[in-house]
Amino acid sequence: MIKKVAVLTGGGDAPGLNAVIRAIVKTAVREYGIEVIGFRDGFKGVMEHKLLPLTEDAVSGILPRGGTILGTTNRDNPFHYQVAPGEFADRSDECIEIIRKNADALIVIGGDGSLSIAHDLSQKGLPVVGCPKTIDNDLAVGQAKTFGFDTAYAFATEALDRLHATAESHHRVIVLEVMGRYAGHIALHAGIAGGADVILIPEIPFRYEQIVAKIQDRLNKNKRFSLVVAAEGAKPAGGNMVVQKVVAESTDPIRLGGIGNVVAQELEQRTGIEARVTVLGHLQRGGSPTPYDRILATRYGVAAIDLVMQGKFGYVVSLEGEKTVPIALSEIAKGIRKVDAAGELVKAARKIGISFGD
Repeated sequence: MIKKVAVLTGGGDAPGLNAVIRAIVKTAVREYGIEVIGFRDGFKGVMEHKLLPLTEDAVSGILPRGGTILGTTNRDNPFHYQVAPGEFADRSDECIEIIRKNADALIVIGGDGSLSIAHDLSQKGLPVVGCPKTIDNDLAVGQAKTFGFDTAYAFATEALDRLHATAESHHRVIVLEVMGRYAGHIALHAGIAGGADVILIPEIPFRYEQIVAKIQDRLNKNKRFSLVVAAEGAKPAGGNMVVQKVVAESTDPIRLGGIGNVVAQELEQRTGIEARVTVLGHLQRGGSPTPYDRILATRYGVAAIDLVMQGKFGYVVSLEGEKTVPIALSEIAKGIRKVDAAGELVKAARKIGISFGD
């Protein structure tokens, strides 16, 4: 019988994490009469025995808060755990033992890295349920949005609205760099919603000549400014993504960043028009979640604890249409979900005159 459930948040933070935790606790206590504990700081908290009792009082008032009350980390994979500088070991058996001593099942709230760990732990016999989150909206789990995405691209859209005014006033090209890793969902959605002239995404390699042609076309129509949205993973045709640094001990070691500056400098040199760049960075992760993300996160939290109580382990909750459904954690191994370069949304953007630089 399930009497106590453990929860942890792993990977990058996302608006809506607290809403999930709140939903799990409230459903567990009110619907099933069981206890919930949290491991602080992801799997690091498991290995270091950092526990937090999660009562209804503990989650009171956290629904609109960004971040996670449990803390998180995108390092400390128990299958590749750092035991000394530059030295790693498989401590997954120890991790499972610690979890079993403190709870009857584990809910992992995370992105592809954390959920891949959850899948591996499940393969070793640990009762695990996954709850998907990422602002990048790139999980290969169903076709639903992940919570955090709506908040992230809404903020990027607001940034474009603000940049529109200053770009028009100074007759500049302004490049907005947004997150997204290897998928361009944030850039695509924000670019369309914010009236960008050019959208650069990893799925469609760009050519500077095409971007310059778009800017020149606008100049010919007496539009003396242009807005470019660049996903951090965007790259020129035949070129590479811009890597900021590599963190060896992380579940996601490659840190992208810098494409905005590269594009802005190149466009200024080629067009003679003053160019500026704005990098939103972690501003997209913070702040209060939108109503959509609060509702989606709540639904996922309820669905996750329901799966635990039904004994359906080795699954991650997802949304198909208007229903939450369980999908095998093994689906995570199929890779990330990228923007469909030939899809309806890209086609719609092209039809209204947005260039993708190709």
